[in-house]
Amino acid sequence: MPDATPPGPPPGPRDPGDAWAIGPDGTKAWGRFGAAGLLVDDGSGRVLLQHRVEWSHHGGTWGIPGGARHLGEDAVTGALRESAEEAGVPSDGVDLRHTSLLDLGFWTYTTVVGRASVPFEPVIADRESLELAWVPVDDVEDLPLHPGFGASWPALRARLATTPHVVVDAANVVGSVPDGWWKDRAGAASRLLGSVEALAAEGVPAGLLDLPFDRWWPRWTVVLEGEARGAADASFSEQKTSGADARPDHFCSLDVVRAPASGDDAIVEAARAAVDADHVPVVVVTADRELRARVEAIGAVVRGPSWLREQF
Repeated sequence: MPDATPPGPPPGPRDPGDAWAIGPDGTKAWGRFGAAGLLVDDGSGRVLLQHRVEWSHHGGTWGIPGGARHLGEDAVTGALRESAEEAGVPSDGVDLRHTSLLDLGFWTYTTVVGRASVPFEPVIADRESLELAWVPVDDVEDLPLHPGFGASWPALRARLATTPHVVVDAANVVGSVPDGWWKDRAGAASRLLGSVEALAAEGVPAGLLDLPFDRWWPRWTVVLEGEARGAADASFSEQKTSGADARPDHFCSLDVVRAPASGDDAIVEAARAAVDADHVPVVVVTADRELRARVEAIGAVVRGPSWLREQF
């Protein structure tokens, strides 16, 4: 028989999502529309953990800030909102890394993994925490962990440092479709940049990068050459949406390189810099055979233009 439903949060205004989801066998999970939490590391070997208040589900254990998703709210937005409400995590203080999805059929929990982009100290901002602390990674398993977090922690820990990086040969990708790009190379490159920055904001399926979990937010470098160097600057930071679908511009990790000479040389240099920075995997998007050989020799992998275009 399933355990009795634990007591809920203190009374007050609540979203329809703040309720128990009940599975076919009577299993209860908090969050009518699923739940999400934020696992953030500080880049120095520590992760932010929450000592859960006693009245919460599995109270007294340590886990990550998180909770029920609101009606119509995506998992990333929900995790960031909950971490701000519970731990004072600044909305512009986290760079997304990846998401990990637990799907029970009737209910989902999404762990959103990120890295602090600016130093911050957590603040107990509501009644759901006994304590908040930056915990050294090596000490996490010494704590009494929330069962769900404890089960997922080994796999999450193994990928805390993983940073995928995609380098795009813009000339080759633009030239892969006969859409009249040769009449306006700068305009065609601008359209490509718009598509890439949208992808950079939304992330890509993990399988696309041969990585585990659900979705990843790689770093992106787009190399422009020749007339394409006149492409408009990336505009994502000027076109942020508002409301529930808002995405801080720091989520969009996109660098544009305007090669002064050989585009191929600039692509090789960008790939080499990523490899030297221990980014994994480093993916170069091109169909150029000579360029393929050059970047594979330094440890990058190569995908053709369709690999990228199919994600737009």
